[in-house]
Amino acid sequence: MTPTSPATTVAEHRDRVLSATTRTPLIRVPLADAVGCVLAEDVVSRWPVPLFDNSAMDGYAVRGADAADGAVLRVVADVPAGSALDPPIGAGEAVRIMTGAPMPSGADAVVPLEHTDLGTVITADPTAAITITRAPARGAHIRRLGEDAPAGAVAVAAGTVLGPWQLSAIASAGHARVAVHRAPRVAVVSTGSELIDPSGTPARGQIPESNSILLAAAARSAGAEVVTVATIPDDESALAALLADVEADAVILSGGASVGAFDVVKAVLDGSGTIEFGPVAIQPGKPQGFGTDDAGRLVFALPGNPVSVAVSFEMFVRPALLATAGRTDIDRPRVTRAAATGWRCPAGRTQVLPAVIDTDTVRPATAGGSGSHLVTSLAVAQALAIIPADTDRVNEGDLVEVMVLS
Repeated sequence: MTPTSPATTVAEHRDRVLSATTRTPLIRVPLADAVGCVLAEDVVSRWPVPLFDNSAMDGYAVRGADAADGAVLRVVADVPAGSALDPPIGAGEAVRIMTGAPMPSGADAVVPLEHTDLGTVITADPTAAITITRAPARGAHIRRLGEDAPAGAVAVAAGTVLGPWQLSAIASAGHARVAVHRAPRVAVVSTGSELIDPSGTPARGQIPESNSILLAAAARSAGAEVVTVATIPDDESALAALLADVEADAVILSGGASVGAFDVVKAVLDGSGTIEFGPVAIQPGKPQGFGTDDAGRLVFALPGNPVSVAVSFEMFVRPALLATAGRTDIDRPRVTRAAATGWRCPAGRTQVLPAVIDTDTVRPATAGGSGSHLVTSLAVAQALAIIPADTDRVNEGDLVEVMVLS
């Protein structure tokens, strides 16, 4: 693609990015290390869940025929949780039982503590008698073997993003390790001789470097493992040497991707593998480069202005990283809001505008508009307003599609 090529649409560029992604290899990890990973294989229950009939309440296991209102039953045994005891229950008898403890074979109901004359008190005397104040229904307060899932049932399906609840279900199904897609390894590289450490004092022509901070944090929030974060000057040899040493699934570069005389990223990477540079019909973020390099890595060459970087990551890089990790839900939610004010839009380009939203409206995050240099807008933006390329102005009250960022 040459600088004079027609601009690629946002949809076309996104399709090209996603078509180049492949899922990371499978690894088997302990449950504690699987949070946020994508399950690669169905997990089936090794055992029925629950494993045995057990009590759902602290109370007394009884024979329903003996447990009428006002009946007095003698407590003949205790069954705590984790016990293997199976005490017999005769006529007029009850067994004190705790939540989760196995049901005695001779019992067919549980009377909760509060349905006895003891209220919520558990007597310390195992030979004490209890008086039933509310008769239980047959089978009351018993968790039956396999009622949640039979042995062999799918406990958690492949493709599920693993959070605390899913990991608990997997453990209950009898598994301590799971097969997941490895988190994509990402290298972040900012280029530009004008960049200095944020803690430094800029001389004329210098600016604090922020893109690597933004991109590394954004990649981590998308579930990636960031293996390299670097800032280099506009030096082709230095960039080539750095890229030769990086071991990653994806490389995200910022700066040097346009048509300037010192666009080092383009000079080093254009034509490597399938990497191409050219305009995308988006504002901000028009100069883009993408492809796989000779090592098979995904390479994203983004513009250098911070808002362009942020928008490009959300529109193109984040979906690719999620897809690489095995995710199918790669898009942020979108809603429709009425414009709280009017603003201009660039002719022929999809506008992606950092925005503030409430339950009804959307407005630009800064009064300065949609300039790619307006980095302060990122601090307050909650969303991105997506304006079609054939729109030259949004008027107050117009309905706007909004990508919600949090």
